[in-house]
Amino acid sequence: FFQDFLSWRSGLSFLPFNSIQTGSGQQSVTGVEASDDANSYWRIRGKSDGSCQRGTPVKCGQAIRLTHVNTGKNLHTHHFPSPLSNNQEVSAFGDDGEGDDLDIWIVQCSGTYWEREDAVRFKHVGTEVFLSITGEQYGHPIRGQREVHGMPTANHHNYWKAMEGVFIKPSTDPAKHDEL
Repeated sequence: FFQDFLSWRSGLSFLPFNSIQTGSGQQSVTGVEASDDANSYWRIRGKSDGSCQRGTPVKCGQAIRLTHVNTGKNLHTHHFPSPLSNNQEVSAFGDDGEGDDLDIWIVQCSGTYWEREDAVRFKHVGTEVFLSITGEQYGHPIRGQREVHGMPTANHHNYWKAMEGVFIKPSTDPAKHDEL
C-alpha cells in the first residue's frame, strides 16, 4: 500500500465528516454504510512533514497521520469520553494538515508493508487505543451514522480496509518524468 491520497474504509462502514460537535468541542468522525460518499477520502501522511515520501509503501508499525482530504483536519483522539459508547472520543482536529502529537497512529498489519487488500488496525500513539466502530448509532440530524471511537483492546471492531483511492507506486528514477 502506498502513501498519498486514498479513501479508507472498514468492511461495511467508512468515515465521513459531519457537523455534530463532540464532548471536546471538536468535529466528530462517524461511520456510515454507503459506499459512494465523496466526503470519506483521507490522505496518509508521515508523522512529520519530512518522514513520508509520496509513493513509498507504508510499513507495518509505521507512525502515520490520516488527514481528511476535503477539510484538511487530522484524525485525532484524546482522553474525552465518546458520546454514545463512553469509549474514547475520536474527532477531527487541526487546519491544513497541521495538528499535534495526538494525530499520530501506528499501522498494525501482519506483513512487512500495508497491502491494499489487507485489514489493518490503527493504534493511537498518545493514548494507546485502537480506532474502532461498533453498533452505536446517532439520531437526528445524522441518523444511522455510527460512532467511531477508541477502544483499549484489539478486537474485531477495530479492523479497517482501504477500499478505493489513488494508489501511487514509487518511481524507479525520481528525477525522470515521462508523463508529457
